Amino acid sequence: MDGMLTVGDAFVEALWTIIIVTAPILIIAMSMGLLMGIIQTATSIQEQTLAFIPKVLAVIVSFVIFGPWMARILVDLAVKLFTDLYRYVG
Repeated sequence: MDGMLTVGDAFVEALWTIIIVTAPILIIAMSMGLLMGIIQTATSIQEQTLAFIPKVLAVIVSFVIFGPWMARILVDLAVKLFTDLYRYVG
C-alpha cells in the first residue's frame, strides 16, 4: 500500500485547510465584535446596528486583504486532490 492515500486522508486535509483559511476572518470578526461590545458597554449605547456595521466592514476589509491568500490555498488543495485522484480510487 505504498503511495496509497485514503479518502479519509483527503477529508482530514480538506478540514484542516478550511480551518486555516477561515481562521483570519473569524478572528477578525470575533475581535471586532468583542471591541464593539466593550465600547457599547462603556458608553451604554445599545444600538444593534452600531455593532453590526463595523463587523461587516471589518470582514469585507479582511476578505480584500486575505482573499488572494485564501484563493491560492484553496486552488492548491483542489489541484492536489484532482492530481492525486487516481491514488484515492486505487
